[in-house]
Amino acid sequence: MCCLIRSHEPSELALGRVPSSPPLLIVDDDAISRRVLRQCLDKAGFASHTVGSGSEAISWLAENQPSLVLLDLVMPPPDGYTVLRTIRETQATREVPVVVLTALDAEEEVSRAFEMGADDFVRKPFKTAELVARIRSQLRLRQYVDALGRRERDARVVLELTQSLSSTLDFRDILYTVVRRIAEVARVDRCSIVLVRDEGKVGYVVAASDDKKLRDLPIDLGKYPEIRRVLETGEPLIIDDAATDPMLDVVRSELPKAAFASAVCIPILYEDRPLGVLFLRSLTQQKLQQQELWVARTVASATAIALRNARMMQSLREQTRESTYARFEAERRIRALEPYADFFHASADGIVVVDRRGIVLFSNPRARELLGVDSFDLGHASFFDWLVPEDRDRLSAQLSALFEEDSAPSSKNRRTTDLEVMSGGRRRTIAVSIAAMTPDDQEEDDAALLTFRDVTNERSTERELTKTKEFLERVIDSSVDAIISADMRGNVLLFNRAAERVFDYPAHDVIGKINVRDLYPEGLARDLMKRIRGEAHGGAGRLEQLETTILARGNVQVPVLVSAALIVDQGAPVGSVGVMTDLRDRIRMQASLDAAEQELRSREKESLVAELAGAAAHELNQPLTSVLGYAEIIRRRAKDNLPHNREIEALAQEAERMADIVRKIGKITRYETKTYVGDAKILDLDRSVPSDDADPSGTMR
Repeated sequence: MCCLIRSHEPSELALGRVPSSPPLLIVDDDAISRRVLRQCLDKAGFASHTVGSGSEAISWLAENQPSLVLLDLVMPPPDGYTVLRTIRETQATREVPVVVLTALDAEEEVSRAFEMGADDFVRKPFKTAELVARIRSQLRLRQYVDALGRRERDARVVLELTQSLSSTLDFRDILYTVVRRIAEVARVDRCSIVLVRDEGKVGYVVAASDDKKLRDLPIDLGKYPEIRRVLETGEPLIIDDAATDPMLDVVRSELPKAAFASAVCIPILYEDRPLGVLFLRSLTQQKLQQQELWVARTVASATAIALRNARMMQSLREQTRESTYARFEAERRIRALEPYADFFHASADGIVVVDRRGIVLFSNPRARELLGVDSFDLGHASFFDWLVPEDRDRLSAQLSALFEEDSAPSSKNRRTTDLEVMSGGRRRTIAVSIAAMTPDDQEEDDAALLTFRDVTNERSTERELTKTKEFLERVIDSSVDAIISADMRGNVLLFNRAAERVFDYPAHDVIGKINVRDLYPEGLARDLMKRIRGEAHGGAGRLEQLETTILARGNVQVPVLVSAALIVDQGAPVGSVGVMTDLRDRIRMQASLDAAEQELRSREKESLVAELAGAAAHELNQPLTSVLGYAEIIRRRAKDNLPHNREIEALAQEAERMADIVRKIGKITRYETKTYVGDAKILDLDRSVPSDDADPSGTMR
């Protein structure tokens, strides 16, 4: 099925590549857990693969790359920690998000999992909504990082190719570089440039990504209906399935087997006139992403301008050989510029000569092309007429400063600035270089030479790169972890806000002034670099989750968790970066938890003693009450001459003393007493310990 795109921006539906996402890997030795997780993920729309052991997980990861790993920690060896370590140490899976899912309750297990590279942690039993939300969050974060990297890479490619195309006239090799780079970015098997002559019956393949030596291969456009369609409409064409696309029915029998499965044709337009097409073909069915098509269309536009320049230069060279510059002899100022005319005509840049008022005295063909005019009314047309209003005063001020008679000699130097012009109904950015140009024989007739080129696409790309750079700087500055980067000599180049807080130094006192070795205890920086380089502990260009100390202001040692890596450019290390997590709050929190735990244990012991004492008092209460009661009864019935009267009195006194002891125990354990017989006091169990089970009468239920 083919799709003809008629808007200037690519369609999301037609152009967005929707590859099947890699499955989520579930690693759990419990069959029930695996089944429950599989059902949860199925309902949430995730494809998943389950394994029941660490060894199965490691074997599966050796041949597959999941989009995310749900990992149980407690399993028979190799356990979840071993699997996590393998994931982070393997190049292919190093960046895969890992969500640890386990019933372990100890905080140290959580800390250990994060130190080994886990991205998130969910405890069992889990809530389905929370688990799915965390999975989606990790996948969105990974997709955003990947998209940001692709966007920055594509912007660099566009900038590289457009600069190459705009800065050369002999661009045979440049065209091969263009198609090869586009094939890499779009991930297609072949990318070629096909140019057509005015009659449009024969095309010429001037460059192909899979054949560096290919030059001007003629093709019959009658056998390429897709190219003819693009040349007729001036719009990109998408062929999703070459085997069924009706457009190719008339030529399908002549196509080689497996010629291509899908294709994209992008017009190379100059002033809405097609010069040819950019032809991308793939042996498998696939669709270009919007970003990839944007790269191809942008480069196609730059290619059109470069091709037009080449044709213009060839035409100008022929005209120069066949004609003279008699037209400039009519005016004295133009005659003075005649020695430069050959150079001006062959220049790839636009060139105009203006007087103090901005009146155009000379223009080369490229200048007229960039400004969208066939010719200037020399001596009358003002260059300011093509500028947007806000840039006219700026150029006027620069010309005035350039021509100022009393100015210093340095004011005559070349000046460069960006100006906005209206060309063909479009607003374009031109980079203008301004230089004074005074003919030797007429010094009073000062003139300025303006050399300019269209940099609209370059400036747009620069702005995008600047936005990306500023965004990354904001991300780094907003990080809760200290981030420090240094060159190979140890000079600090990056010191974020978190680093200012951890080290207690302002960034301006560190960057370019302090060596990174001064931020570590003696010899530690050298040891860390050895670890990173692989000279010790099996390092591989990076160091992860090492607990150590750094030196803050005043040589204060701060415990941190360090991850570090080398920054490599073209295979050679050019610097290092370290990410440090301040452990002081964590250590203080752990100390507080330990103290709280100790206090809790002490209180539990005291409570146990109180309960034992209360229980003893409760058990003594009833027999003691009976003794006091019977002693009082005997005392009242006894006569004065009772032989054991003294012993009975002693018994009552000792019982009373014991009651006093029980009262003291009850007071300590919150048991209260009440009057029993006479002055005797016994424990009041109804008031000793408040209870929700006590009824209004005061008796226990």
